[in-house]
Amino acid sequence: MTASPFEIIFAVPMECKACVDSIAQALSPLDGITKFDINLDRNLVVTEGTLPPSAIARAIQETGRDAIIRGTGKPDTAGVCILESFDPKDIKQPVKGLARIVQVSSEDSIIDLTVNGLPRGTYYPSIRATGNLSRGALSTGSLFYKLDPINVDEPANQLTTINSIGAVTISNNKDGEFFSGQSFLHAKLNVPELIGRSIILSKLENEISPDSLCGVIARSAGAWENDKQICSCSGKTVWQERTDARSRGVAV
Repeated sequence: MTASPFEIIFAVPMECKACVDSIAQALSPLDGITKFDINLDRNLVVTEGTLPPSAIARAIQETGRDAIIRGTGKPDTAGVCILESFDPKDIKQPVKGLARIVQVSSEDSIIDLTVNGLPRGTYYPSIRATGNLSRGALSTGSLFYKLDPINVDEPANQLTTINSIGAVTISNNKDGEFFSGQSFLHAKLNVPELIGRSIILSKLENEISPDSLCGVIARSAGAWENDKQICSCSGKTVWQERTDARSRGVAV
């Protein structure tokens, strides 16, 4: 896949030029970023390139600062899907993953997938025909698209591998029970035809397992479409919202 460069906007708390220099040093070596701009006054970092959003966010976070994705790509070229477990044992913490979708050409999209707190094993991601979650993944309809990988991400203390049919293999974790990892997947689809459908992660290669994770794909803000600092509904700042999101396992 030859991806066209796209913009990503991050809100990043910065206090002085040293913050700017630190972030610049973190972003400069990254392959896939063609240019970036760091605005100290507005607490914004803008990147352009083909690197998935979570990889850039992680590089910024490694400087000791947070990075909240505020928009990606052009209008109507970004989507998001919160993956939840419908297993009764997960009722207190149902959110297990987040998928960010960025359209990088007319018929190509990156799916930037994060999973949290899953048992080790192999999971098969796919896009289903509908967004009906009345019975969890079992009601999401027929297969719409089987995902294939575009990258393999292996942080130093975490190991996530993806095979050629798009299986996410969770094979290492620090406590022996659960794992969080990152995967970059590719779909030869555009974002408008994905909105309202669903993504699932199944433990079965060609079937939906009853304990599959699932979520509905919704439109996400494009670059420069979301400049809010305080939510008009809750009155919380973006950083307070970030804390809430992390407690639910959906922050990337």
